[in-house]
Amino acid sequence: MAKKNPIKAVKDFWYGKPHTAEEGGRRLGELYEDKTGLLKHREWRGVKDTFYYMYNIWGYNYVHMVLDILKYSNNPIDFVKGTWRYRWMGQTYLPVIHWFERGLQGMRGEALEASAWHYRAMVSASIHQICNFFNADTRLHGGKQNEAYKHTIYANETTCGTLFYPWKDAGYQYLPMEMIPYFVTCHVNSHTVLNYIDAVQSIGLPGDPCPMCQAESGLFVLDDVPDSAPIIITCNEACDASVSTHTLQDWFANKPLFALPIPMQFDDPLVKKYCMNEIEEMWKFVEEQTGVPFSWESMKKYLERQNKLQRDEWEKWDVASKTDYYPINGVAQALFRIYSTQYGIQTSCWEEASEKVKKIMYKCVEKKINPFPQTRHRVIAWSCMDSLMFDMEIRTDSYENMLEDMATYHMWAPMRRMAVGGMHHIFELWDYMKRFNCDMVAMYDQLQCKGMQGVHGLFEDEFRKRNINAFWIPHALPDCRTVSRAEISRAEIRRQINDYMTTVMHEEPLDPSLLDFDDSMTW
Repeated sequence: MAKKNPIKAVKDFWYGKPHTAEEGGRRLGELYEDKTGLLKHREWRGVKDTFYYMYNIWGYNYVHMVLDILKYSNNPIDFVKGTWRYRWMGQTYLPVIHWFERGLQGMRGEALEASAWHYRAMVSASIHQICNFFNADTRLHGGKQNEAYKHTIYANETTCGTLFYPWKDAGYQYLPMEMIPYFVTCHVNSHTVLNYIDAVQSIGLPGDPCPMCQAESGLFVLDDVPDSAPIIITCNEACDASVSTHTLQDWFANKPLFALPIPMQFDDPLVKKYCMNEIEEMWKFVEEQTGVPFSWESMKKYLERQNKLQRDEWEKWDVASKTDYYPINGVAQALFRIYSTQYGIQTSCWEEASEKVKKIMYKCVEKKINPFPQTRHRVIAWSCMDSLMFDMEIRTDSYENMLEDMATYHMWAPMRRMAVGGMHHIFELWDYMKRFNCDMVAMYDQLQCKGMQGVHGLFEDEFRKRNINAFWIPHALPDCRTVSRAEISRAEIRRQINDYMTTVMHEEPLDPSLLDFDDSMTW
């Protein structure tokens, strides 16, 4: 048995074990209990980073989760009642710090700090929505429609919050119906939405449409969406499979509803004109239902704040593309981007987090700190992961220019432009690869997306023609049971990536303990 080196032991205690493949490096896979994915004990990141994590991430976020409730809730008791009433709430709010654990696994130094601020913003925005749900929910107030209820506008989660800025200064809250019950919860706990998928199939919906649409429908089948608004705006999301979603929502909600379509083809001036007309019709619907007129001043005010947030993102992307000093991990960047652009400036948490992250980022640039020094490849994830969507500012110099840009913004909805938006946009991959200096592609092979399945072979042809290293990640969005009946999808995804990296790229893992482990029951 080899003797322990006391000098190395002290160094590992003070700085944390190095992230290298050699003996004595980190073995993060051994931290977890079999199957559950629960930690046997916390990761020791060295004195400085461990204490930072415990106090500035764990402690800070638990304190601010309470403070956010007190800030956004009209009555904190409603928050407790809602936690007991809604299945998705009880399964995701209390263990939310586990989300941090998985998203920040192995992070140190500036990468740990910057990525954590992105997660902090997402948690704050989630509590903002949850409190607004519960403030207005008739089910938590004896069936009564209070003022919060009368000042809430419900919309499908892929209907961008930007559209409702004209009523924000009049005290109206935009709430995406499924963003918390579906989108956020399946990132925190991957088992939460499975019962909703089963529920909608139990009433006759076939199992082959996109499981995202199925889960959103199932929320209404099981009566698990708060009754918090008098009107609803729906859309056809990324594909026509979701038509059943808003049809079922219309049946179950039984409220005044406006269906705002997202065109399936949008590189056409006439289609854009049609979309502009539809947006204006939706605004008229909101005016009629609320009795409050469209406010150009309110629209312009929040669009300019949103444009500033977009310019912040371009600053980050510029550093990420041209240097090795970008301190944000891919998951934190993607989720922050998707969530913030879709929800919009409903709360200041995005702007506050962005300023903190930029400060850390420019510290890395000035001091030439490489937060991920072991990186050997730059991989771009493509298809359903639209973290580069809405890559534009919206003009505010005139109503006409704003409306034209809003139509483009609306048409570039999640999973639309880069998944079923036509070959020109799907093949924007090559431009983004060049922009971010990527040498590999991770293609999301969404097994129940008819649009992307239709171009699978075209991508294979292009990869060969362009001599691009690419691997496919099989998944079915929130349904972790679909990819492989023999294994849970997480293990199957890891196996495919590991096999590609070892057999095609001839790479050795930095942490062999993460290659093969059982987390079939994890969140």
